[in-house]
Amino acid sequence: MSMTDPIADMLTRIRNACGSKHRRVDMPVSKMKIEIARILKENNFIQDYTTVETDEGRQLLRIRLKYAAGGNPVIRQLQRVSSPGLRKYVGVQEIPRVRNGLGVAILSTSRGLMSDREARQARTGGELLALVW
Repeated sequence: MSMTDPIADMLTRIRNACGSKHRRVDMPVSKMKIEIARILKENNFIQDYTTVETDEGRQLLRIRLKYAAGGNPVIRQLQRVSSPGLRKYVGVQEIPRVRNGLGVAILSTSRGLMSDREARQARTGGELLALVW
C-alpha cells in the first residue's frame, strides 16, 4: 500500500520512539527526510542520522534520538502543519516563531528545506512543513 504523507509518517515514528524512550528509529529514506533530519541535527534536537542498507538492499534512514539529563526526550512535540490535502504557505513576514525562538519551524522554500531562522535570513517564504519544540 502506498503512503500518502511520508513526512507525517517520519514525524510520527520519531514521536512514538521518543515516547517509548528508544535510542534510535529507522524509516524508509528520501531526500526530503534526510533534509529534515539535517535541520533537526543542526538545531540539536537529535544526536545524529545516517543511511543504512538492509539485507534486502533497501535504504533506511536511521536517526539517533537525544535525551536530556533526566531521561526526558529533547523533542517535546512534533507537529505537522502542511499536509497533502491542505497546504500551508507563509511569506517572510508570516513565518512563525516557535516557543519564542526555543523551537524551530521547518519550511520548504525555493532554495530547499530551511529552518525558520535560515528562511528569515534568506528573506524567503515557502511551505510550512512542521513545528518542532
